[in-house]
Amino acid sequence: MKIASKYILLLLGTLLFFVLNLLLGTVHIPIDAILCILFGDESQPEIWHNIILSSRVPQALTATVAGAGLAVSGLQMQTVFRNPLAGPSVLGISNGASLGVAFIVLMSGSLGGVALSRLGYLGDAAMSIAAIVGSLAVMALILYVSQKVKGNVTLLIIGVMIGYLATAIIGVLKFFSAEEDVKAYVVWGLGSFARVSGDQMMLFVGLMTGLLPLSMLLCKTMNLLLLGDYYASNLGLNLKRARLLVISCSGILVAIVTAYCGPIMFIGLAVPHLCRAIFQTSDHRVLMPATMLTGACLALICNLVARMPGFEGALPVNSVTALVGAPIIASVLFRRHQSIE
Repeated sequence: MKIASKYILLLLGTLLFFVLNLLLGTVHIPIDAILCILFGDESQPEIWHNIILSSRVPQALTATVAGAGLAVSGLQMQTVFRNPLAGPSVLGISNGASLGVAFIVLMSGSLGGVALSRLGYLGDAAMSIAAIVGSLAVMALILYVSQKVKGNVTLLIIGVMIGYLATAIIGVLKFFSAEEDVKAYVVWGLGSFARVSGDQMMLFVGLMTGLLPLSMLLCKTMNLLLLGDYYASNLGLNLKRARLLVISCSGILVAIVTAYCGPIMFIGLAVPHLCRAIFQTSDHRVLMPATMLTGACLALICNLVARMPGFEGALPVNSVTALVGAPIIASVLFRRHQSIE
């Protein structure tokens, strides 16, 4: 099958699951009513308006751009470290976001006497800001270290150690925190596409829509990094600058997604492998748009499963991504291995 045909199938799959995210849910809404609501018809029941415009559309848009962002971030990390197990969380940036949220959630009850989980929209906004601050602080530290060390392995180890350090601090905060605060933090850590709505959704989608096309500018740089440091340098690539750009792009994508949706990292680790198996290439000019589409499609599938019809409430997205994604990706990789043999 030609590359263009695979792109078309991925695009059609993404559109299909986006539509299914609008159609399926605990409340049945006819497709003609959904179209009327989307085109501004006020004659439909008010409750249907709220379900579509305040819940299903924001969740579908959030899942689409978050899945695409995490997939691109994972591809960039695997390329810069030339490590198949590298993912968006490998440098501890997502742990930094978790640490920022832990400080503000776990300390709020102890210091302020009011659990942040009770503050509604204000509490959600505070958690998003704390996650962005925490992740960007760790990313700044990683970028500083990347200018001081030469080897990717050393930088990778330092990133992992930063992640362990953040996890240790979170454990201490949990130990001294109130039970209600710990529960609120654990719920945030399970991940959700349902937290983003209204102005937050517009800002999140706008940021990701701007950053994702910019990441395409790094395709040539990432192709050169695949050749190894020696050949890339001989071809005129500034290794420090290239590594800084790729890590910065990946880190910003992870920071924003983690801030709004929680630490949902499986998509970023798995989707690049799936795309390499489907397209059978290492050319990032092909892989980058493919990972965006595949990540968006997989996130939409997971969001659909998380709030499947007949189930009251929503399952944790972190659990669903692994339960749905792991068998799919394992089967594709297994078939590819068999075909090579």
